[in-house]
Amino acid sequence: MLEMSLGLGEGWRVFPAGGATGEAYIAQYEGRNKLFLKRNSSPFLAVLSAEGIVPKLIWTKRMENGDVITAQHWLNGRELKPVDMNNKAVAHLLSKIHHSKELLYMLQRIGKIRYEPSELLTELKRKTKPTMTCETVIADSLAYLENELPNIYYDNQVVCHCDVNHNNWLLTNEQELFLIDWDGAAIADPALDLGSILYGYIPRHDWETWLKCYGIELTENLERRMKWYIIYQTLLSGIWYKGRGDSSKYRRQIHYLERIYK
Repeated sequence: MLEMSLGLGEGWRVFPAGGATGEAYIAQYEGRNKLFLKRNSSPFLAVLSAEGIVPKLIWTKRMENGDVITAQHWLNGRELKPVDMNNKAVAHLLSKIHHSKELLYMLQRIGKIRYEPSELLTELKRKTKPTMTCETVIADSLAYLENELPNIYYDNQVVCHCDVNHNNWLLTNEQELFLIDWDGAAIADPALDLGSILYGYIPRHDWETWLKCYGIELTENLERRMKWYIIYQTLLSGIWYKGRGDSSKYRRQIHYLERIYK
């Protein structure tokens, strides 16, 4: 039984919480004390909890088979809606994350990869099937990424979440905001996260206001870097959907690329 495999003892009911990894669970003790459990979370979770970026970490337990189970408070609330991403609180929390020396130190300690644009592009080309480059927008995008490489060097890399879509933001009933699901975090140019939010959710005429809440100005250099990363991320997603045979979502990424250029 799942209850026994997680070692919680009698009285606990455990249910899969969904998600791509299948390693997250919801646990409840006799109808009370609801917890969010995760198997083999990164040590990074403790720092995220201490910084108030994710719900509070209650305990960590190592199982006999070597697995590590973490438990966090279950908080009642909701995912953000796309329209919510223009809220000042989103900009403030992302800025806190990007400027946290504690988060950066921990990622460096556990050996998280550092995203370098040239290496990202090399890997992207390796994953791109020759038949995909027959589509003009894909061929043009790869050429754009190659040509722009000299213009997007940025030395002050930070902790990036790398998947800041609205589904990963949790707003509790007490109006506390958290950014969850940190499995893909990396050390990278903050433009990687910023571009995802601005291109994905914020009207172009609101970019300067949103970035002012974040704490920086909209410069030509930042715009170039954000555009580079959003094109890279969109291509990467398209390749992933293509590999899974999901033609509908693949086409959606292609259309999104076309909108970026417009």
